Amino acid sequence: MKKLIALPLLAAGMIAHPAMAEKGDTYLRLRGILVAPNESSGSVLPAFPGEKVSVDNSAMPEVDVTYMVTDHIGVELIASSTKHSASGRTGTTGGIGKLASTWVLPPTLTVQYHPVVDGPVRPYVGAGVNYTLFYAENASKGLEAAVGKTKVSMSDSLGYALQAGVDIDLNKQLFLNLDAKYLDISTVATLRTTAAGTQKVKVDLNPIVFGVGVGFRL
Repeated sequence: MKKLIALPLLAAGMIAHPAMAEKGDTYLRLRGILVAPNESSGSVLPAFPGEKVSVDNSAMPEVDVTYMVTDHIGVELIASSTKHSASGRTGTTGGIGKLASTWVLPPTLTVQYHPVVDGPVRPYVGAGVNYTLFYAENASKGLEAAVGKTKVSMSDSLGYALQAGVDIDLNKQLFLNLDAKYLDISTVATLRTTAAGTQKVKVDLNPIVFGVGVGFRL
């Protein structure tokens, strides 16, 4: 009889004591992310004043590592790479449609504050910096059909990052993670064309990055 009583008490005790976030802990998170740019574009100059560009969304996996410096303060390094296309909106460039594509790599470092360390649901907020690299830039077939062979290059960006999220325990080692980030990203795209010369357009991308995934205590 004592054993029968002890078993449910032991199970209740295990449920009542969720995993804690503690100084020295390291977390690995694997997320699926949606990168949604809030772009603000200048004109394509000098040939197409008033004509601006839009940038599409992109979904990819993301990995990050968080190290808890104290029970409440963590440092997180985030890495992922997404591919985006830029398209004309109006006029000549709007008629072309897709102008170019590029891969974007924005490694981001944030300092997080975790107000709850001993509950099964642990929210956090963070702020930091991102350094964004653009690579594998390519002109679209439509653009090259209109203005000839084109070389595309995009300048790198240094900006701030804001973050909010929550970890929800599944067991003592595994947890569900929901995360959102705002990244300050700006670039100047340079199009060196055969027929239209060199054109430039400044684009503030400023994406919101929505993430859902799982995390592991290492």
